[in-house]
Amino acid sequence: MTTYRIVQAGCGSMANTWVKYALEREDAEIVAWVDLYEAAAVKMNETYGLSVPWFASVEEAIRETGANLVFDVTVPSAHRAVATAALEGGCHLMSEKPMAASMEEAEELAQLAASKPALQYSIMQNRRYLKNIRALRDLVRAGTIGKPGFVTADFFVGAHFGGFRDAMESPLIMDMAIHTFDQARFLIGANPVSVYCHEFNPEGSWYTGNAAATCIFEFDNGAVFTYNGSWCSEGLRTTWEAEWRIAGSKGTASWKDAAPYAEVVAPGQEAKFLYEYERVEAPFTWDGREGHYGCLDEMFQALAEGRSAETSYADNIYSTAMVFGAIQSAKEQRKVMLRRA
Repeated sequence: MTTYRIVQAGCGSMANTWVKYALEREDAEIVAWVDLYEAAAVKMNETYGLSVPWFASVEEAIRETGANLVFDVTVPSAHRAVATAALEGGCHLMSEKPMAASMEEAEELAQLAASKPALQYSIMQNRRYLKNIRALRDLVRAGTIGKPGFVTADFFVGAHFGGFRDAMESPLIMDMAIHTFDQARFLIGANPVSVYCHEFNPEGSWYTGNAAATCIFEFDNGAVFTYNGSWCSEGLRTTWEAEWRIAGSKGTASWKDAAPYAEVVAPGQEAKFLYEYERVEAPFTWDGREGHYGCLDEMFQALAEGRSAETSYADNIYSTAMVFGAIQSAKEQRKVMLRRA
């Protein structure tokens, strides 16, 4: 029996992941394609052996098909229009990041979603759904290293995308850094209150806009998070999930490319200049699927249980605020205060 009648908005390359996920669910059916170009919808039908109709607008697609769920896999500049049409049309909404193309638009969508309590609106944050980051989160939140005080993430990847990213004004922060920013919130269970960012475009960069940045965030639990990132750094590449160090009051946790672990002060030591430490392995207890499928599993489970998803708009807007706050800080060359609950 079909429970979810889905309008797929956006038929570009990223849409394939969402389509494949929907097709594996017995309770879901794609009932409409929405894209600027009908040819993109035709290609989707050919690729997956479907005969789903194409529409030029989300409003028309909902009206003509009786859809109750919208997948928004459009470009950021279209998210406001797609989200508004979905929520006003009485549909649940699952969207690619970021929420919108500006903080003002994100706040507007949050207000609209809050006025529709029967509908769920969730954002894709696929990098929360990895076994290593779940293990690191559990290690930190169990109090193993004490209270987190200093969090660092280093992201250095030479990504030769071509296309729209090469022409963006802030490709790293706008398109990629939200993953790492959201991970920081997830790991320590806190929200940001301020940011200072220096954004720049290093020598050798093939991007038009600033492809590198250093950010300092203050969090509402007193922790400080520093982010160093570059999308045009050749050699010694980090993972796409970044290299992490979380220093707490009792020890430090680390995650690079292997399993996360911590070093904590060994018990029974007399006061001395340098303490000895014990290694603590992170617990691997999460058995969900990874990446997009893990996040989508959570979104659909939340729908079934009538609760907010882990990455609901009400949570994700704080990660969104980190992105636009960082961009504002870099432009104005000052510390920027961020959204508060």
